[in-house]
Amino acid sequence: MLCSATLAFGWGQKGHDTVAFIAENHLTPAAKAAVDSILEGKSPVYWANWLDNASHTPEYAYTKTWHYKNVDADRTYEDMPANPAGDAVTAVKMQLETLANPEATKAEKQLAMKILVHVVGDMHQPMHMGHATDLGGNRVKVKFFNRDKNLHGIWDGDLVESAHKWSYTEWANQIDRLNEAEEALLLQGSIDDWARETMAITRNVYDFFQPGINVSYNQIAYWAPTIERQLLRGGLRLAHLLNGLYDSEYNQ
Repeated sequence: MLCSATLAFGWGQKGHDTVAFIAENHLTPAAKAAVDSILEGKSPVYWANWLDNASHTPEYAYTKTWHYKNVDADRTYEDMPANPAGDAVTAVKMQLETLANPEATKAEKQLAMKILVHVVGDMHQPMHMGHATDLGGNRVKVKFFNRDKNLHGIWDGDLVESAHKWSYTEWANQIDRLNEAEEALLLQGSIDDWARETMAITRNVYDFFQPGINVSYNQIAYWAPTIERQLLRGGLRLAHLLNGLYDSEYNQ
């Protein structure tokens, strides 16, 4: 159930920045004020990738397994044995509990916010719901324009960077265009429902990217809409969770 350190980098910097920026743009005034206070004026984008580095330090090594939730091919979401060290889904729930706890200290809430901003993004990266048996696709060897890669690695960064040569602000501007009804539909369900939704995509990814496949223009074009949709879901859902915490008038 344990994964190597290489599994920690979900979506790469660009993807996490995009998720955080979309979330920031959708905070209600009350939620934005609360987040600003906790993060002492720094943007969620500032902290979007912090956990990838922090998880490799002794102080925060306990968070290494919080970037993913493994579900093997012969298991369902419900019957996959839980990782005793925690996973992305339990980590999101834990941070929300800390942020909602009136007795939590400012430092505890700040750490919880930094973790939450990152892990909600990780939950929407399909290979972070990958199989424990292949370390979330790290052992699935593929090629990317004839260069040796692994399945997890190309989903972390190569596919995102190749789908569109955009900055994170351009990503947000281009994909964050749902109308109110579409956005409300996307926000339905629980944290577990969102993870199950990603897991269903993960199964399709494994079927499509067979070992040895040479990923090129056609494959990038095919999966670009999924990447766009998952980054948008991550951002809007992160805002949804924070709005629900900090704005009593937020319509959930």
